[in-house]
Amino acid sequence: MLLLNSINMLTLAASTMVGVAEIAIGNPSEGDVRDAIEKVLALDKAYPLPLLGGAMLEKFPAKFEAARWWPKSRLSSNDKDKIMDIKNNNNNGWNVELEEEMREVIKVFKRKDMEDYERLGNIALKINKGFVVSAPLLTGIAALGSVFSGDGLVLALAGALATVVNAFEHGGQVGMVFEMYRTCGGFFQLLEETIEAAIEEKDLDKRENGELIEMKMALQLGRSVSQLRELATKSASCRIEGREIHEFASKLF
Repeated sequence: MLLLNSINMLTLAASTMVGVAEIAIGNPSEGDVRDAIEKVLALDKAYPLPLLGGAMLEKFPAKFEAARWWPKSRLSSNDKDKIMDIKNNNNNGWNVELEEEMREVIKVFKRKDMEDYERLGNIALKINKGFVVSAPLLTGIAALGSVFSGDGLVLALAGALATVVNAFEHGGQVGMVFEMYRTCGGFFQLLEETIEAAIEEKDLDKRENGELIEMKMALQLGRSVSQLRELATKSASCRIEGREIHEFASKLF
């Protein structure tokens, strides 16, 4: 546990130093400083550690929530209402077909990948809660039984079950599995917000290049660009026909 805390402290300290380095490079504006601070605070909120004096994560939350280690987008409602400025010569790699492709892929990993990680995360949370309650209970039964000279078979069984539960809880790292699901859910949420922010920016010159963002999205999902386009086409076809697509967006997780 001490080693894990030390590693986490080093990770967050490194992230904080990166944020400070961003501020120190060049001639930072007030916006640059605010962005760097927000990144560090968002990371600390997702994985709080004593470095910044923040409260620790609730060990057993009421429900599964994906981790969020990035600040919220500041895209204003006025920007969302603007009409997309399609130029004849330079669209910065964007067109209507690409936007539709991005929206379809988002729909797939929201319906399939994100829902699956939420389901698995809730299962891991319930299992971890059960282990935490049952292990001390079984140990207590065995201890009290030995004091009052109860049935030897019951005592042995309670002690053995307590040992098995502890082995599964700590050896199986159920808590770490839950954190893994939180992080995977956050990955898809970040990908969704990144794509939506790009699409909602109606000034094409201010967007990241469309072809580049398509390639990055494909790589992040473990696909080629052609496979990503095929997935979008299949999703649109299934939606029109009223069928559920059975393919997951990501091939990495």
